[in-house]
Amino acid sequence: MATLKDVAKEAGLTVGTVSRVLNNRGYISDDAREKVNGAMKKLNYHPNEVARSLQGKSTNTIGLIVPHIRHPYFAEMISNIENQAYKKGYRILLCNAQSIEEKEREYIDICTGNRVAGIILCSGTVSVEVFDGIRVPVITMERFLDNGTAAVECDNRQGGTLAAERLISCGCRHLLHVGNISSISMPADQRTEGFRQVCEKMGVAFHEVFTEKSQYHNMKYDALIEKALQEHPETDGLFVNSDVIAAQALQVCRRMGISVPGQMKVIGFDDVNIAALTTPQLTTIHQPVREMAEIAVNLLHDAASGKIVPKRTVLPVYLVERETA
Repeated sequence: MATLKDVAKEAGLTVGTVSRVLNNRGYISDDAREKVNGAMKKLNYHPNEVARSLQGKSTNTIGLIVPHIRHPYFAEMISNIENQAYKKGYRILLCNAQSIEEKEREYIDICTGNRVAGIILCSGTVSVEVFDGIRVPVITMERFLDNGTAAVECDNRQGGTLAAERLISCGCRHLLHVGNISSISMPADQRTEGFRQVCEKMGVAFHEVFTEKSQYHNMKYDALIEKALQEHPETDGLFVNSDVIAAQALQVCRRMGISVPGQMKVIGFDDVNIAALTTPQLTTIHQPVREMAEIAVNLLHDAASGKIVPKRTVLPVYLVERETA
């Protein structure tokens, strides 16, 4: 069985350099990283992560805690984070917390117990006090924590503004917004704030329909949307908080005999793969998932290396015009 010394000899580097590559500590040139990875592959060498954790050293593992693994947005986020982490020499410990606080607490304990290099948190249920004693970087996605290391967000308010401006420019005068969860405060609520501000400024009627936490997990919104359209038959413009909800809105409109985009304009949010698979294709707000994932991993890597990182990073969004608005 190959040892660390064997890898160093094969790569033509010192044991210390190989160790820094494996632990992502200090300056590491791309050339050195490639040599080490090549030697490890040739010798079939695998770092003993368990032994390293018992020795009190952090592993090359990132704890990734998400509230959902089936939702297209989180599936894309997970894929991009894993891809970027692999480029940096990290593995992913994926935890599906399902927005259950007890599970989130347990997964955080598992991550710290396994000496992860850091945690990327895409779930916002657990109390902020839980992070007070964590000694590894905590990068939050779409949530800001005063006691977190750094936060990566998209400009949700800008997204709501762009959606309202687009619908109004298309001639819509009776707008409906669907998506915020009534029992949970989330950054996505700012989409409504941006949307409302434009509607009030332009003197356009606006109604908001809240969703339930259970719908967020089972992704079944059709009954809610149908009820909302029955209660507000004058609606001619619909903005929703995800492309999943928008896709179901198209199905509901078809069942109710409402033509899109003829009688109803629809705008989603996220711009995940489903947006281009519907008929008609969804006009939506593009959320820069790939860039957000890349920044999150880079922030974690830099923070784990002892560097000072920006506390908050907010990325712009933009409207993707397709066929529904």
